[in-house]
Amino acid sequence: MSDTSMDRGWFGHPKGLSTLFFTEMWERLSYYGMRALLILYMTELITTDNAGLGFSQAKAATIYGTYTMLVYALALPGGIIADRWLGQYKAVFIGGAVIALGHFAMAFQTLPFFFSGLGLIIIGTGLLKPNISTMVGSLYEEGDPRRDGGFSLFYMGINVGAALAPIVCGTLGQKVGWHYGFAAAGVGMVFGLVQYWFGRHRLQGALERIKQRKKEKPAEEKTAETTPSGEATGLFGFTGPEWPRLGVIGALFVVSTLFWAAFEQAGTSLNQFADRYTNTTVLGWSFPSTWFQSLNPVYIVIFAPLYSMAWVWLAKISKEPAAPMKFVLGMILVAIGFLIIIPPSNMLASGDAAQVAAGWLIFVYLFHTLGELCLSPVSLSMVTKLAPPKIVGSMMGFWMLSYALGNFVSGQVATFFPEVGGDPSMLPVIFRYVAIATGGTAIILFFFTKPLTKMMGGIK
Repeated sequence: MSDTSMDRGWFGHPKGLSTLFFTEMWERLSYYGMRALLILYMTELITTDNAGLGFSQAKAATIYGTYTMLVYALALPGGIIADRWLGQYKAVFIGGAVIALGHFAMAFQTLPFFFSGLGLIIIGTGLLKPNISTMVGSLYEEGDPRRDGGFSLFYMGINVGAALAPIVCGTLGQKVGWHYGFAAAGVGMVFGLVQYWFGRHRLQGALERIKQRKKEKPAEEKTAETTPSGEATGLFGFTGPEWPRLGVIGALFVVSTLFWAAFEQAGTSLNQFADRYTNTTVLGWSFPSTWFQSLNPVYIVIFAPLYSMAWVWLAKISKEPAAPMKFVLGMILVAIGFLIIIPPSNMLASGDAAQVAAGWLIFVYLFHTLGELCLSPVSLSMVTKLAPPKIVGSMMGFWMLSYALGNFVSGQVATFFPEVGGDPSMLPVIFRYVAIATGGTAIILFFFTKPLTKMMGGIK
């Protein structure tokens, strides 16, 4: 029995998983804490007690979309830098330190510090995100059956941090002062770095495995140059079956971009809808509107295990849908979420109500989360299965660009949201078009599910 399989010091998993779990938890707390405040801070009028930047809606939404796009886009160079120069451990530590500096910079009430802070967070996240996931996988030797369970625990760390973030940073930002919320995000990242440093000895086995795999990479690439039958590869080094599989990835890349463009309204238009147009008072007590941002990660913690069991059960009875059909379901569910928000938007636009009940958003986020669980984890698994072995890493980086583009488009959509104190008549228009775009995409994709599934060559 190997040393790795004997390491069961943390819920039956290697002790290093606890270090990476809490590092990621604190990093996500810092990221989602700042994200919950960002669009609200930029559009808050300077004349208010808790003064913001007073940006126009179009300017603020464009900055938000560009920022979140770059956070994802820099994951690809972040992985390359770690592979070639820094190594995964140093990349994560340096990335976390840069993120913390970015949050602390935003605690100062000047525009140069604000934009510098955003830039630092982008760079730091690009270094940290891809490399911490690499280390999680490297905690286990090839064939270790605990690996999937380890990633599930790690994913829970992400969602615990994301759930706590709006409650901690959102409350401070909205109730005390914006810059206290940004500073709290920085403190959270520092907590993550401290425990990462003290737990570094638990990661030595994972780092050694990463080094060993890099040495073995040329041999793996050489093996990948031939098909299982030993025949030479075709055009550009890819076999006949690999080309249609790449086509599936390309087609679903477009769908993924549109999904994230709709889903990421959570940080912009839906966040602002909660802040300006939703009644946040319960029994005379008013809670911060940013708390709605905690719904998605809480729903994920509840429903992710149920989805996992459902896919396994459907697979056993040979009824599990292939990835394209799961994408269809994801798009339908996110479209339903936007259909739900249209009636209260109509009430606001017609002047029948100044604010609407919180229940509307509670159900919107429920359907959006159910859609996310159909598409997001499935897409990552799909890319690793369909991509030719020698370019799996590159294709994963390519796939992450769909998140980046989706976030940018999301920001452009949010430019049409009403200004502070403006006419709410555009609300139903925005949400109606998003529902049409996502629902229409689902219908079109449905008619292509059979050919796309056939192109996958039996891979689900």
